[in-house]
Amino acid sequence: MAGGQVIPKVIGVVALVAIGGVLWFATRPPPLTVQGEVTADRVDISPRVAGRVMELKADVGDTVERGAVLAVLDSPQLVAAQLAAGAALAVAKADLDRVNSTRPETIAARKAEVDAADADVTLAKETYDRQAELSRSGNTPQARVDEATRNLNAAIRKREAAEATLQLATTGASKEERALAAAQVKQAEASVQQRNVDVGEFVIRAPIAGQVTSRIASLGENFSPGAPLFALIDMNNIWFTFNIREDLLGGLKIGDTFDVMVPALASKVVPVHVTMINVQGQYATWRATRATGDFDLRTFEVRARPAGPIEGLRPGMSAIVAWASRGR
Repeated sequence: MAGGQVIPKVIGVVALVAIGGVLWFATRPPPLTVQGEVTADRVDISPRVAGRVMELKADVGDTVERGAVLAVLDSPQLVAAQLAAGAALAVAKADLDRVNSTRPETIAARKAEVDAADADVTLAKETYDRQAELSRSGNTPQARVDEATRNLNAAIRKREAAEATLQLATTGASKEERALAAAQVKQAEASVQQRNVDVGEFVIRAPIAGQVTSRIASLGENFSPGAPLFALIDMNNIWFTFNIREDLLGGLKIGDTFDVMVPALASKVVPVHVTMINVQGQYATWRATRATGDFDLRTFEVRARPAGPIEGLRPGMSAIVAWASRGR
């Protein structure tokens, strides 16, 4: 009789324990899972000058090395501007040569003018001397002496002008004129260099080694400066990024490690280490929904890199982390 009473009690206790276990599991909060994604450096490639696409050297899916030619543009306007700049430089150099030199024929002509002026002075001096001598003996009027004096002074002034002209022809242009001509040459050289740089921009090259993920360029199409032609991703610089509410960081710091599961790689588990924890902008703030008891929380971007290259890992893939058990 006593044994028969014990069994129902035991069954009751077991039932209560079972019910309690079920209720505990039912009311237990689900495990915290954080989802992120695989990210990589992306580079949008655009031309610096306007031009028409003449050649395409790459397509979507191609893996290119840094410096590889992706496309070739053409612009008749820029080519014509380059030729015009070259012609302007030639004119400026010719003008500088002209300023810095004088033709031998010009110098010879100026010397001849000086010689002629010397002869005029000699003749005027001899005439003045005769008239002065005659004036002292009273054989000529004073007017003749005055005329001879004026002629002598005029001849001397003429010789001085001829000598100055010879000096100018021998010396050449002034310091200011030479400086101006030299500055014009430098300005023309800079214009040529700029045009050469512009024409050199017709060849579009890959700034990094990576994979072409987008190609907007088409043969024969005109593109303006800054318009995207290609997009590249750096497959050698891949990381995981997660947006975590600040109350879930739990003392996370740079260098911490945890495991990430990648569904696209047959749920492969990848060990990673934290490289950046950065607060997001105000737009990423979680706002309290109750008047009391809650407060605003910021969202942080957490970046983590795999320990080594992962075969098949691509930007855009999902990444899953059992956040509560990370690092354990």
